[in-house]
Amino acid sequence: MVVTVFGLGFVGLTTAVGFAEKGIRVYGIDVDNERAEVIRSGRLPFYEPGLDDALVRNLGRTFFVTDGVEEAIRESDCIYYCVGTPYGEGGQADLAYLYSAIESTLGQIKDDRFRVLVTKSTVPPSTSLTKVVPFVEGKGFRVGESLGVANNPEFLREGHCWDDFMNADRIVLGVSDKKSEGILRELYSDFDIPVFAVSLNTGEFIKYLSNTLLAVLISYSNEMSIMADVIGGIDVAEAFRILHMDKRWGGCDMTTYAYPGCGYGGYCLPKDTNAIYSLVKGLGFDAGILRNVIATNDRMPEFITSRIAKACPKDKTLGILGLSFKPGSDDVRDTPAAKVIYKLKEKGYSRICAYDPIAMEEFEEQYSLNLAYGQEMEEVIEEADVLVILTAWEEFAKIPGLTEKPIIDCRYML
Repeated sequence: MVVTVFGLGFVGLTTAVGFAEKGIRVYGIDVDNERAEVIRSGRLPFYEPGLDDALVRNLGRTFFVTDGVEEAIRESDCIYYCVGTPYGEGGQADLAYLYSAIESTLGQIKDDRFRVLVTKSTVPPSTSLTKVVPFVEGKGFRVGESLGVANNPEFLREGHCWDDFMNADRIVLGVSDKKSEGILRELYSDFDIPVFAVSLNTGEFIKYLSNTLLAVLISYSNEMSIMADVIGGIDVAEAFRILHMDKRWGGCDMTTYAYPGCGYGGYCLPKDTNAIYSLVKGLGFDAGILRNVIATNDRMPEFITSRIAKACPKDKTLGILGLSFKPGSDDVRDTPAAKVIYKLKEKGYSRICAYDPIAMEEFEEQYSLNLAYGQEMEEVIEEADVLVILTAWEEFAKIPGLTEKPIIDCRYML
């Protein structure tokens, strides 16, 4: 296996030396001649503990900084693009460097060898599918036949990039075809790390999921500190230190919070989010993040209802599975299920039967929705034409094995 890496900045050099450490022959190419010379001398153009020693170990052995693009491409199975994709006017990604590197690659391909062109740079979701693939095919190549297109997003922290690459918690491969997937899996075969092969768009989207979540958390924390200042009498540092003691964050187990669903419900989150927003707004500070968090949550029932309406005509029977605001609870206060059912009835859906393992009695008492209830999950499955999962109870995971009826999984649990 031979790899060429275009761009020897933070991501590119880490990628190149990381593969070289595993015994893979890697050619590194950079348009910045000064940077290339620094690396050829065995020095890093930036500070990264661990990467400096690894560069020295592999330089001239399995890692080669070269100007010979033709030789590098001729020998390579995978060509990685780690070039800059800065955002330009309006925030859009500037793909000029990526196109230039790909064009340099394609101009050197003079045989029938199947190669995979891999974008490592962060690019917006759909870039590979709607921009890179047409660009490559516009040059006379057939993606999936004469070569493959893929993306392999990076999750590197500055100051920890060497460890993050060599001991990653996951490897994501956005691939255009099975042959490309096979080659990239072979490339990573010596890494004892879970590998996930997904669609091109999904691969790019996962990177944005990661980055935008971090941005939201940082901005949220900053906004909360502004709120605290507006309110007064709050020790911000102490408040956050105590927040970090919450067992839900210990070990970074936040998966149930960073996952799509029907919106938050129950008692605390809706009440407290609206209350603090209302308080600081009255004090003259419009907390934009919280305002949009609330607005997004308020929009979810309409979004879910529209999703159901697209898949199920009004004359069909809907089977609603899950009424509590979350699994493991019979709490139906402010539950998204009630909001969705209200919206469905407003749209003219009159044939609705529902089931929840423990929350039906409480739901029926609190909401006057005139529903039919099934005493067992199987009863609703039998009665309904289309099934809708609104709460992620574990027992609902087996439904696909019990019926071939359409299932609208609003909790993304199947």
